[in-house]
Amino acid sequence: MADLKVVLSDPQTGKAYNIDATGAAAGAIIGKTIGTEIDGTPFGLAGYKITITGGSDKTGTPARADLPGNGKRRLLLADGFGFHSDHNGQRRRKTQRGSEIAPDFVQVNAKITAYGEKTLAEIFGGEEPAAE
Repeated sequence: MADLKVVLSDPQTGKAYNIDATGAAAGAIIGKTIGTEIDGTPFGLAGYKITITGGSDKTGTPARADLPGNGKRRLLLADGFGFHSDHNGQRRRKTQRGSEIAPDFVQVNAKITAYGEKTLAEIFGGEEPAAE
């Protein structure tokens, strides 16, 4: 089974947490598409709902929500996601991945859409106060 790094962002606090997903946790993500809401239980987040927002594969190629499937495609981009032009009218062909999460992904980006009973600070271990 694939090993994934899930970067989970908390919209309320603006913090991001890293989760190493292996085995069943990785299996809960593989095959899902960007924009899908999943349960947080496989990641140790009981009661939480998580929405997949993006990801990238082992070569750093980003996933794009508007491309179906999980293969790579070379798209001609004018501006926006994956390419920002230097001057007006510039276009460039860039490699992009489809929106389906595949086993060769390394990183999956997600955000929390529904919160559980425990806070994230309790689950991941909060920051310790600085010694004075």
